[in-house]
Amino acid sequence: MSVIDKDNLTGYKEKSAELLRKQHVAVGDTITIKTSENEFTGILMPRYESADKNHIVIKLRSGYNIGIGTEKVRSIAKLTDPTREVPDAPATKIMTFVDSFKQVSKEFKINQSINQNDRSKEHPKIALLGTGGTIASKVDYRTGGVSAALSASEIYASVPELENYASIEPEVLLNEYSENLKPADWTIITDKIKEKITLGKYQGIIVSHGTDTMHYTAAALSFALQNLPIPVVLVGAQRSSDRPSSDAALNLIGATIFAVKSELTGVFVSMHATTSDDVIACHLGTRVRKNHTSRRDAFESIVGVPIALIRGEVLEMQLEQTGLKLKKRNNNTNGLVVRPDFDRRAVLLKYYPGFNPEFISHAVAAGYKAIILEGTGLGHVSKDCFPQIRNAVESGTLIFMTSQCIWGRTRMTVYETGRDLLDIGVIPLSDMMAETATVKAMWALANSKDAKSATKLMQENIANEISMSIPI
Repeated sequence: MSVIDKDNLTGYKEKSAELLRKQHVAVGDTITIKTSENEFTGILMPRYESADKNHIVIKLRSGYNIGIGTEKVRSIAKLTDPTREVPDAPATKIMTFVDSFKQVSKEFKINQSINQNDRSKEHPKIALLGTGGTIASKVDYRTGGVSAALSASEIYASVPELENYASIEPEVLLNEYSENLKPADWTIITDKIKEKITLGKYQGIIVSHGTDTMHYTAAALSFALQNLPIPVVLVGAQRSSDRPSSDAALNLIGATIFAVKSELTGVFVSMHATTSDDVIACHLGTRVRKNHTSRRDAFESIVGVPIALIRGEVLEMQLEQTGLKLKKRNNNTNGLVVRPDFDRRAVLLKYYPGFNPEFISHAVAAGYKAIILEGTGLGHVSKDCFPQIRNAVESGTLIFMTSQCIWGRTRMTVYETGRDLLDIGVIPLSDMMAETATVKAMWALANSKDAKSATKLMQENIANEISMSIPI
């Protein structure tokens, strides 16, 4: 093990490591650095292995990082009590999120114990299921990365405003970043929601979830849970709960307000509507997409506008503007239909110029029973793919067509290429999103006795995944 690793000075080398080692400082310690002009107090952050050797990086109390050149450093001091006041320092009262949060949690649990009976009488009950993701994470100051740290109970404790709207009953179900979730996890979430609904005491169910694949899970739950008596709302965060720009708390509050006040039932996603903190949007689970990697308003409804907006405590419904028809909540838990199984043998293939038609053959050889093609425009792929598509169809593999375009629908009767694909046996999916179609194919395969019944399920509009001929 190297000296730097031994001293826990990840990424620091030569001059920067020497300065820190002299003061017995390690990554994660709270330190004060004095320069000829300023004094900075914060938490020592790690550096990337390829980072330069001439800077020391600390995280200020504001949550932002600052790099200080080694040539400017006059002294470095480790704080034995990081919560104490440091006169004239830009970041003088440093307390890590975890430490401050533990205090909030402790106080919350005491108040919760005292006020539980009163609150349950005044507010409707909401089940909060934690599955992980950024909304349930914090910055790990010893690695510099975002790590899962907050349980569903901790999320509730960190957002005491929730007490104003509902009595939250949290439960940790999973603790995974959403990129690690699998179809089997959708089944676990479905079964837990069924269990909660069967109790008959909840006004709504909120599922905290990582944002990267949240729209996939929302689609999965939309098919697996039909005739829901109450709304199921997925909520996430683009920025972890301990960052100064975190959207976690407001997204969760918005989800709670929608779950309590909305007359609608179904599966929804609640996230920021803009980059500001003024509006939270509620999207339909089968018609929402993450369209930005990092902005707080990353999620957009692919039906024009969100189902609802939450401004402060005011819920503004926009259902009529979407042209969709949604069912209203009811108390009939016996009408719930749960079909929680998914078959992973569905694959999404995106067509592009230069696409190798053998990808289709490889998918068939690998045992996939359904292929979702994300074609160009109205639903086209190159004629070079026709032989492989024909062989796939003849082997019993279902081939479905969606469009790479976010708006509009496939119309494969307009051009010759589309008509030829129809003749081969490709099945168009109107304006169903490619991601939603992939999830639905997994669900249809698991809930069908043969290819014919699976095809029928795929063409049936079950959860507003197709925005025409919407059943009431």
